[in-house]
Amino acid sequence: MASALASEATLVLFDGSPFHPRPEALWNLVQDEKVTVFGTSAKYLDACKKADLRPKDTHDLAPLKAILSTGSPLVPESFDWVYAAVKADLQLASISGGTDIVSCFVLGNPAGPVRRGEIQMRGLGMDVQVWNEAGEPVVGEKGELVCTKPFPAMPVGFWDDPDGSRYRAGYFARFPHVWCHGDYAEITPSDGVVIHGRSDAVLNPGGVRIGTAEVYRQVEQEGEVLESVCVGQTWEGDVRVVLFVRLRDGLTLDDALKDRIRRRIRTNCTPRHVPSKILQVDDIPRTLSGKITEIAVRDAIHGRPVRNTEALANPDALDLFRDREELKA
Repeated sequence: MASALASEATLVLFDGSPFHPRPEALWNLVQDEKVTVFGTSAKYLDACKKADLRPKDTHDLAPLKAILSTGSPLVPESFDWVYAAVKADLQLASISGGTDIVSCFVLGNPAGPVRRGEIQMRGLGMDVQVWNEAGEPVVGEKGELVCTKPFPAMPVGFWDDPDGSRYRAGYFARFPHVWCHGDYAEITPSDGVVIHGRSDAVLNPGGVRIGTAEVYRQVEQEGEVLESVCVGQTWEGDVRVVLFVRLRDGLTLDDALKDRIRRRIRTNCTPRHVPSKILQVDDIPRTLSGKITEIAVRDAIHGRPVRNTEALANPDALDLFRDREELKA
């Protein structure tokens, strides 16, 4: 926000539920304030799609030039919805970085092409690469998103960390002297970037690494599913994939919906992606900034203490995942 003001832009901020008092609340704001760059989340765009909103038919969005999406990977189907239901001639930029670096490792490029399902480019001043397990740069393969050289917005340390041990453990433990951000990513042949989820939440059934975003993309295409969280459960010497879904009000997860979800995942991903268990929950824990926290869910189902619960907006939701009888067999 400081850099936007320094650029003599006007900030338009919204506090509260983006669906109150009606689902089109934010689109009303975009229209009324003549917003030119609309920053939002991938989850919000998906929710608009599921609510069958078509802002281009109901609002004057002539001033709107760009939509910036962050918080979680933006699935290809959301690209389709934006260009079909919002506006055909705008820049849709999925971006990813972090509060800790006050910037983005990968982001949009107003002068470049938008490719469905991809982040447009790596950030200027950032030597961003994707490394495999051996610490080798790869293209067209999934791996760890790293930044191999110091960058302008790189923090120099943490508070109350006089010897720098926490700082080094947070970013440099995976690859010595190389910033490893904890994103499971892929650089495409067109030099775009796809984020497949957090690497500390990567599933590993049978030793095969699976990004959770690959599962979410399929599950949340089912109209009954509002949102989901996918984690790995240690089971019989291996890891099995467990999927929790939150459905539309009044709906109950039945065998028919479970079968549809499994078929969709198997068809569009691989048999390894198919969850061993699919369970319904009424709420999913998320951070104060609205991000679903897979690590907290994973710790809860294993009966481990959940760290940093003060960062959760709805910590009580963790009770929905503890001691589930369905996970004991």
